[in-house]
Amino acid sequence: MRLGVFAACFLVMWALVYFKVVPAGANNSNLFWVLLLSLVVSAPLSLVLLRKQRDAMSEQIVPKVDRFKEKLAANRGQEDGVQDGV
Repeated sequence: MRLGVFAACFLVMWALVYFKVVPAGANNSNLFWVLLLSLVVSAPLSLVLLRKQRDAMSEQIVPKVDRFKEKLAANRGQEDGVQDGV
């Protein structure tokens, strides 16, 4: 999804530079200029437009991370118990 937002911004920026709405890059650096503009514009758009997807993914990941932390804590407790007995 984020790549799609970047691609759309790239096409829009390319058109704006082509029609001279936005200034072109110096010394034939138009491609780099358009990439930079696209990156600057797509970053905040991604934060706003992809918020629901990011929240949904976070809800799926948080329980898995919590289970992993519990397993890690349990394993540390077992290791501590073995070392204490030695």
